[in-house]
Amino acid sequence: MIEFKNVSKKFQDKSVIEDINFVINDGEFVVLLGESGCGKTTTLKMINKLILPSSGTIEINGKDISKMNTISLRRRMGYVIQHIGLFPHMTIRENISVIANLNFKDKEKIEETAYRLMKMVNLDPDTYMDVYPSEMSGGQQQRAGVVRAFMAEPEIVLMDEPFSALDPITRTQIQASLIDMQSALKRTIVFVTHDMDEAIRLADRICIMDKGKIVQFDTPENILKNPANDFVSNFIGPKRIWTSPEFIKTRDIMISDPVCCHPKMPLFKCVEIMGRRRVDTLVITDQYKRMYGVLFAEQLIGGYDGHQAVETIMEKKFTSVSPDSSIVDLLTLFDEHHLSTLPVVNSQGIIEGLITRSTLINTLSRQFI
Repeated sequence: MIEFKNVSKKFQDKSVIEDINFVINDGEFVVLLGESGCGKTTTLKMINKLILPSSGTIEINGKDISKMNTISLRRRMGYVIQHIGLFPHMTIRENISVIANLNFKDKEKIEETAYRLMKMVNLDPDTYMDVYPSEMSGGQQQRAGVVRAFMAEPEIVLMDEPFSALDPITRTQIQASLIDMQSALKRTIVFVTHDMDEAIRLADRICIMDKGKIVQFDTPENILKNPANDFVSNFIGPKRIWTSPEFIKTRDIMISDPVCCHPKMPLFKCVEIMGRRRVDTLVITDQYKRMYGVLFAEQLIGGYDGHQAVETIMEKKFTSVSPDSSIVDLLTLFDEHHLSTLPVVNSQGIIEGLITRSTLINTLSRQFI
C-alpha cells in the first residue's frame, strides 16, 4: 500500500504539490491524470525518491520511504518512461534482465520469466531476445520496456506517460497487453497520463489533479457519471461517457417505479390501472415485490374474462436484466429477443425497475443532442 500524508513540494518559491493525501491499495491500477504542469509526474517521482517532498510523509506498507535505503527501494519497483530508456549497446535479453540479475541468482528462473513476459506483450522471444533496440520499432521497444519493468517481480510499477509517443494503433495494442499482464500478475501500478481515454481504459481508480491538488480520486465510472466540479466536467468532456458505454448501467436509465399488481388481481382492474397510468405493461409481483410475471396489453386483445385473475394469463417465462447490466447488454437483449420491455430484477428476484424500447432510444439519442 502506498500512502501520501500531507505531502507538498516546492521548487524554489513555486508550489508544485499542495498538501495532498491519498492511498493506493495493493494490486490496484491507479492513473494520475491531468493537464501539463498539474503535478502528476512530480507525484509519481516522489514514490521512488527521484524527487523528495518538501513536507509530509510517503509510506509504503506503513514504512516512511525517507528512512529506507534508496537503492533497495528502487529495486523493489519497476519503472517505465516515455522515451523507453533501453540501453542501445545491450540486446533485449540483456536489457530486460539487468535488474533481475541484481535481485536474483537463479538464471534459469530469470530466463523463464523473460520468455513468459515477452509472450504476454506479444513479442516472440525467439525472434527478439537477441536483437538490439535499434533493430526494433518504437512500439516493440516500448513493449520490451514494459517487460523490463515487470522482470524483477516488483511490488510497484511506475509508468510515466509510457505510450504517449506511439501511434494510436500500437498504443491500443500495448494498453491491451498491459491489461492482460495486470490481470495475471496483480502488481500495484501508478500510471501517469494526460489522456482521459487511456485512463478510463486502464485504471481501477483515477486521480485527477489540477495545480498541484487532487480534485477527484474515484473509479472511472463514478468520475464519468458524477464529476466533482466544473474542472473535472470540462476535462472529461460532456459526452465522454459515450466512449465507454459499459459504464452506463441499467439502474441509471431504468423506470424506477414500474406499475405493479398482485397475481390475484382481476383482469378488469388490471385494464383500469393500465388505462389510468397510461402503460402497456404490468409487472406482476407479490407484496414483497418478488416478480412472478408480466402482463402485456396485447394479451388482452380479442376478449377476456374480467374477473379472471391476472396470474392465469400473465407471461411467466420472461427475459429480465440485472440492475448492473450495461447498456451494451441491453441492446443485445432487445435485439436478440425482439423485446419491447425488459423487467429489471435483482439477484433476489425483486423487481427494481423497467426498461422499455423507448427508454433505450431516448437514452441513446442523448449523445447526439
